[in-house]
Amino acid sequence: MNILKIADFTLFFLYFVSSPASLLAQSQLPDIDPQDKASLLIFRVSIHDINRSLSTWYGSSCSNWTGLACHNPTGKVLSLTLSGLNLSGELHPSLCKLSSLQSLDLSRNNFSGNVPSCFGSLRNLRALNLSRNGFVGSIPDTFVSLKELREVVLSENRDLGGVIPHWFGGFSMNLERIDLSFCSFLGELPESLLYLKSLNYLNLESNNLTGTLRDFQQPLVVLNLASNRFSGTLPCFYSSRPSLSVLNLAENLLVGGLPSCLSSLVELSHLNLSLNGFNYEISPRLMFSEKLVMLDLSHNGFSGRLPSRISETTEKLGLVLLDLSHNRFSGDIPLRITELKSLQALRLSHNLLTGDIPAKIGNLTYLQVIDLSHNALTGSIPLNIVGCFQLLALMISNNNLSGEIQPELDALDSLKILDISNNHISGEIPLTLAGLKSLEIVDISSNNLSGNLNEAITKWSNLKYLSLARNKFSGTLPSWLFKFDKIQMIDYSSNRFSWFIPDDNLNSTRFKDLQAAGEERSVEPPGKVEIKISAAVVAKDELSFSYNLLSMVGIDLSDNLLHGEIPEALFRQKNIEYLNLSYNFLEGQLPRLEKLPRLKALDLSHNSLSGQVTGNISAPPGLTLLNLSHNCFSGIITEKEGLGKFPGALAGNPELCVESSGSKCDPANIDASQEEIYQNELVEGPISIWIFCLSAFISFDFGVLGIFCSARARSYIFQTKA
Repeated sequence: MNILKIADFTLFFLYFVSSPASLLAQSQLPDIDPQDKASLLIFRVSIHDINRSLSTWYGSSCSNWTGLACHNPTGKVLSLTLSGLNLSGELHPSLCKLSSLQSLDLSRNNFSGNVPSCFGSLRNLRALNLSRNGFVGSIPDTFVSLKELREVVLSENRDLGGVIPHWFGGFSMNLERIDLSFCSFLGELPESLLYLKSLNYLNLESNNLTGTLRDFQQPLVVLNLASNRFSGTLPCFYSSRPSLSVLNLAENLLVGGLPSCLSSLVELSHLNLSLNGFNYEISPRLMFSEKLVMLDLSHNGFSGRLPSRISETTEKLGLVLLDLSHNRFSGDIPLRITELKSLQALRLSHNLLTGDIPAKIGNLTYLQVIDLSHNALTGSIPLNIVGCFQLLALMISNNNLSGEIQPELDALDSLKILDISNNHISGEIPLTLAGLKSLEIVDISSNNLSGNLNEAITKWSNLKYLSLARNKFSGTLPSWLFKFDKIQMIDYSSNRFSWFIPDDNLNSTRFKDLQAAGEERSVEPPGKVEIKISAAVVAKDELSFSYNLLSMVGIDLSDNLLHGEIPEALFRQKNIEYLNLSYNFLEGQLPRLEKLPRLKALDLSHNSLSGQVTGNISAPPGLTLLNLSHNCFSGIITEKEGLGKFPGALAGNPELCVESSGSKCDPANIDASQEEIYQNELVEGPISIWIFCLSAFISFDFGVLGIFCSARARSYIFQTKA
């Protein structure tokens, strides 16, 4: 977590600036000890320094050498700090000859190989930081000789692991800080760690550690055991009652309830118990102090009513992030939540909550994230919500909300994400929403919204995702449909839009793949979207907000009343991955697909497209879904076209013959079939007209007869004549 990394840096920085090495470095430094100088030069030539960061390592003055601090007057090297210099290679044993070294920081480089066992000879070492490298193997047994060590940071070396040595909690009675997070350590915690009195910071996040979680017998300040496989129930951490500030046990196998004794942790500021197997109701006796700024109990099995008061609060202190999502809480949202004046993120989604959204939610003027989605809330969106003027994300989808979108919502001009989908909201999109110029994701699908699209949407210039699907919008598609520079997905499906697909703004590449290289791609079905929001407290009262949009790049205009031909320019958008124009009345021929190299899913079924299906149909190498069924295509599709992997893709095209390994198409039969259809149309044409006229005449006669057979009608007609 970000807060832990900041704490890591702060502790290391405070230690370094207060060390004798830093104080001496401020005075005039002597020449480097000749023996230490020789050792450092051997180290330099043994590694790769592509940025030439160590080019200053020449001469004898300690002050000129990057990362060095020396003792005055001996010139012995006390500190070597080479963090973040893009150095690589294996560490040479010459470093182990720096006999007076007290601090070694090689973090944030690309060093590889085993951690040198000769480090055990650095008897004066107090701080060792090898984090964020590529070290492998295990912790050398020689570390047992480092009696002066106060902090050891080996985090983010993914192939460094094995069982944590049994002596690890007892080799140095001065050890205050241990960070082995994001490595590959396994097995149970050595019992010696539970009793190391000097220890106040322990971070073992994201390893493969197992065993029953036991109570620690020292006053810890930070305890992070997240993302392991610890089991059992939650201890009370009695020895840490006056000191524990950060407790992160997320993503383990812990069960049971939330003990009310946690209230005795008076300094607790961050509590994360998410992604475990906790259950039962939360005791009303559980009350944290106003120092608690982050509480995350999400993804558990807690039930009962939401706690009305879970922490004390003042005008300046109190919860910043409250996440109780993905549980089984029921009942109303308590009004007391609106008294958490410092709250910046409120996440109660995926529960069984009922009733209205609290009318006073606008009192939480610092709120940046509201996620109440996937509950059973009723009523309308409270107008008072505009008081949350710093709001970045409003997510209230999948409830039973009704009413209309209020024009006053334009006051939320910082809003980036608006998701009110899957409710019963009606009316039109207010013109005033043009003021929401920061919007990037808008999902108002699956409601009862209606009317024509207005110009308000054009002001959302930062749009990446827009879904109006499954509503009752009507009228023509606007000319500005494709004008958004950052758009990734447009979904107007299942409405009543008519006329043509506009080709304005399609001459340039509008659809962009905004995901950075290496970012997680969408695993959702074509056309689906997933928004992953991240909110974390990175300082005492500061919330870090980010989101990841997992969606294909594409367009969905299916299930409307669209006519005309498909714009050729639509098939020149090189980043399009998903295109669905099915269930319309589109005509003309199928455009070529060569200029859609990233296309993964294409659905043009249930239209009136005609002509030949040429050999380019399977050209996009990543095409996995193809549906051209129920159109008017004709001709022959040979086996070499490669359409065997799309069964049923061309069904319902009576004039089209698809060859397979067992059957071939005869062009003469297709021509004869087409001639027969043509002749039938010639014969059926006059007959159809004659039958229509006859049926109209008969309908008229019977209609008149029916009128005169009606007693009320006869009476009315006769009275009129009289």
